[in-house]
Amino acid sequence: MTPDTARPETRVSAFFDVDNTVIKGASSFHIARGLWQRDYFSFRDIVKFAYEQASYVLFGESRDQMDRLREHGLGIIRGWSVAEMTAVAEEVYDEFLASRVYPGTKEIIDEHLAQGHEVWLVTASPIEIGRMVARRIGATGALGTVAEHDDGHYTGRLEGEFLHGPHKATAVRTLAQERGLSLEESYAYGDSVNDAAMLSSVGHPCAVNPDPKMRRLAAERGWTMREFRKRRKSGRRGIVKSSITGAAWVTIQVSRGVKGACRGLVGRRRSVPVAHAEQSREL
Repeated sequence: MTPDTARPETRVSAFFDVDNTVIKGASSFHIARGLWQRDYFSFRDIVKFAYEQASYVLFGESRDQMDRLREHGLGIIRGWSVAEMTAVAEEVYDEFLASRVYPGTKEIIDEHLAQGHEVWLVTASPIEIGRMVARRIGATGALGTVAEHDDGHYTGRLEGEFLHGPHKATAVRTLAQERGLSLEESYAYGDSVNDAAMLSSVGHPCAVNPDPKMRRLAAERGWTMREFRKRRKSGRRGIVKSSITGAAWVTIQVSRGVKGACRGLVGRRRSVPVAHAEQSREL
């Protein structure tokens, strides 16, 4: 029975966490990298994101980590244009995120859609990012953190809660009520114990690429587990090596950019008349 002919209370949906479930790594890091390349971020900002990315891949999510990302991210985007942010995110998806979508997860999404199920992404990332990713992979829609904006520009504050942990489950239940979805018949997919509340709210939970804590929890509760990461024979050492290499790559690229800017600035200063030297130092 498809959603068009089913009674509202029997409509089925599949809810997907995004980071490390649909997309490899933290999507916020890849967005940050793309924004840095467009001169939105400072060296200090991108190093922080690189550190969080390495921590995320190595140890999975933590509440403290997500709180740090929230506060840091809100402070950075204060005053940014919502339309410009969305446009940049589209470009970043094409450059970085599209190639990092797990084929295995995409197949599950396509299977649900083929059965007439709704597919919703549920992410702590800004709702604009969630909706963009959902549109690109063909999902029904997305639930995400809503950053307050005034006259088309971010204020640096949130509307409602940061969509993380139990707040994901609350958002899923609210959406189910609004759209007449049967949670008992629905599915949920996530990689972290922070997705546990969301997975527990449906009849068919599945841990995808589970971190160690989620793997233990899924085993205890008898949840299905799916693994789409390509693991090396060296196991965790391979993950550690790739994480450190990724963080080092970003640091090196940023350093090169900073050094280049400094060389350019020095060159300009040398060409400035002595009478204007004091003004140059102020700039």
